[in-house]
Amino acid sequence: MRNWEAVEAFVEVVQQGSFSAAAHKLKVSPSHISRLVSKLEAELSTPLMYRTTRKFRLSEAGERYFQHCRDLLQGFVAAEEELAGFQAEPSGTLRVTCATTFGERFLAPQLNDFMLQYPKVSLDLYLTNRQTDLISEGYDLAVRMGTLKDSSLLARRLCDRREYLCASPAYLQRHPMPHTLGELARHNCLLGSNPFWLFSDNGQRREFKVSGNWRSNSGPALLDAVRKGLGIAQLPDYYVEPALEKGELVSMLEQYRYPYSGVWLVYPQARQRSPRLQLLCDFLIERFGSGLPW
Repeated sequence: MRNWEAVEAFVEVVQQGSFSAAAHKLKVSPSHISRLVSKLEAELSTPLMYRTTRKFRLSEAGERYFQHCRDLLQGFVAAEEELAGFQAEPSGTLRVTCATTFGERFLAPQLNDFMLQYPKVSLDLYLTNRQTDLISEGYDLAVRMGTLKDSSLLARRLCDRREYLCASPAYLQRHPMPHTLGELARHNCLLGSNPFWLFSDNGQRREFKVSGNWRSNSGPALLDAVRKGLGIAQLPDYYVEPALEKGELVSMLEQYRYPYSGVWLVYPQARQRSPRLQLLCDFLIERFGSGLPW
């Protein structure tokens, strides 16, 4: 049996990116972490990482050993959490990530209500428009939009989401309204993070590449550009439905709208047995299912 304290130290160094960060996480000194990793390498008779003063690089053996050890440690954590689930009140930390605007406007208020109901749970919420790697970055749960691509993750549908292709009345006074997907080439298409727009063409899912002179990873900035008549854009319902109802924006090509988009709770398979994660997922699905916030 290996020294599991050393294995845990090695895994934390890789996950945290440095010896000092791992030491802070495990509440020990960096020198103690270094001794544990060196001891582990001596026991294995192979170098796991190559160190310099400021950084390290995993050896090929270290890469493989890390993958196995990380999965083993996650299994131990899951086992302990399952036993803890028999307790009356859940506890422990939940690390959650989500796109910025959806997280600020809709997810965070529900998470705060969850925390009021379960005060022994700790929350670490990270909002970013970058798609995070749940496993390598250590997240328990991600809220993701649209079509899921990573089949190694588990998912539960949180709520529906509709995409609208829209423009301002002022823009449509200067440019003819498109009636086919091919006519989008004649328009200034304002881009978010993805240069492909999603449509349903004769019942088939179709990603259509568009171009224009404006791009941003910010949904509110994109919405403002559309409102001011800089071009047309594809945006989800929670951004544009109030403006559409007021006539501030016009929806176009509705016959091509893709009907199967959604908002998803996504988590690694190793987290699926966590009682507090299951409790949070059930809580969010109930909240969002009782009436969409937008």
